[in-house]
Amino acid sequence: MHGNGFAIANRVKGSVVEFLRVDPAAMTVEANDFGEPVYRLMTNNGVRTYEARDVLHLPALLFDHDGLKGLAPIKLAREAIALALAMEKHGAKLFQNGARPSFGIVYPPEATAPSGPDRDGSTTRKNVVARTRAGLEGVDNSGKAAIFFDGATVTPFSFSSVDAQFLELRRFAVDEIARAFGIPPHLLFELGRATWGNSEEMARQFRELTLLPWIEAWQDAYERVLLDPGTDEDLSVEFITDDLLRADTTARFEAYSKAIASRILNPNEVRAMENRAPYEGGQAFLNPNTTTGTAPAKEAE
Repeated sequence: MHGNGFAIANRVKGSVVEFLRVDPAAMTVEANDFGEPVYRLMTNNGVRTYEARDVLHLPALLFDHDGLKGLAPIKLAREAIALALAMEKHGAKLFQNGARPSFGIVYPPEATAPSGPDRDGSTTRKNVVARTRAGLEGVDNSGKAAIFFDGATVTPFSFSSVDAQFLELRRFAVDEIARAFGIPPHLLFELGRATWGNSEEMARQFRELTLLPWIEAWQDAYERVLLDPGTDEDLSVEFITDDLLRADTTARFEAYSKAIASRILNPNEVRAMENRAPYEGGQAFLNPNTTTGTAPAKEAE
């Protein structure tokens, strides 16, 4: 919504115990003489200054001209969102005030000529309309043959090219908004060009090109605040994304098989990842695809 997320690191005896979120509108970012970001928070008691290590700053993936602050995707797509809202409002008014029937019945003037005591013909017209609706409207009348008298004709109504273009514009608005956020259209249930094959490929690209950059941005932000470059060189922050592949059983088990064959994982480690009990001998790092000429690897301690 803002292009930047800020949280102040609350430290006790040098260790971060919590993060306190602040309003992005109250935080400004500037560069000092060495190019490092300096954060200034506007509070009720004045302006407070923080160093980069004391602020968890998560900028959007697109940066402003200064390279310190991110640009909100929703602002980049504001025109497309405004167009989608305008078309949705227009469509609602169209069907609310000008709903279009499927066909119309046209009677010649003499079919509703005045007769009897009702000299203006209103009663005759009402009877014609009532009989026509009674014979055509409703689910029970679906499929029945329509018979008209007195020279009546049926005029079907259909969508014009302008109406069809309106529908295309609505689909295009969804694509524009999805593009700003890096979301494949099929995840927004726009399945106009989706197939079984390209949906799987778009899901892979969503993980690699949309989720992964955000995950790396979160990792960098946490490491900058939580880890000390001088004493925590052997530590790192990592998001485990294996659950994103749990729905794809084939791909998951193929990855497990390759990891076991390459001696990266042993069978019991894989079983633990699948919430299954270990078995005797499963802790050995063996290549199940090798039958001769390879000595067993040393078991993990």
